[in-house]
Amino acid sequence: MTGRVKNIFKSGLFEDNPVFRQILGICSALAVTNLMMNSLVMGLGLMFVTGFSELTVSLIRNFTPKHIRMMVQTLIISFYVIIIDIFLKAYYPEMSKALGPYIGLIITNCIIMGRCESYAQNNPPHYAFIDGIASGMGYGMVLLLIAFVRELLGFGSIFGIQVMGENWVNWTLMIMPPGAFFMLGIVIWISRNVFNSKEEEGEKV
Repeated sequence: MTGRVKNIFKSGLFEDNPVFRQILGICSALAVTNLMMNSLVMGLGLMFVTGFSELTVSLIRNFTPKHIRMMVQTLIISFYVIIIDIFLKAYYPEMSKALGPYIGLIITNCIIMGRCESYAQNNPPHYAFIDGIASGMGYGMVLLLIAFVRELLGFGSIFGIQVMGENWVNWTLMIMPPGAFFMLGIVIWISRNVFNSKEEEGEKV
């Protein structure tokens, strides 16, 4: 069991990362990564929704008619997204306002539906839950990586704490949409080169 759990996390974080390997969840990855706190909350929210959605789908997979399983999955995902949305509005209204519609759009995030359909539908609940957490962590990791560079260069801060000196000139480009496109492209390019090199080395061995 330990070996399988390790492989699930290894896959979700690196080998099959939903953002830089599968190119999924791009909209939110571009939209909320101007600040690290926004990215952290978005990553935690998606981790919660993916984990519990996969758990629920796996629990009822043997009782769900095949011809309506996609609708059932969407309903399950919506339920957990509404929980996140209500929680943020009740306890963190400023964060809810900052993230705007992107919390609600978690419902249509390809990562969650993809994992529910490809993994949770075919595996036991405990492994499905772990897979959801791993996929969410992989997504959140990429968001934080992009946000770290964008916030540091664009605002001179990390998690809202000013770290650059008074003479620092903010890179306006980094807090604009093109900055997100450039950073995401660089992350995907580097990851593809790294993993392709490893695959080539494995084939030679």
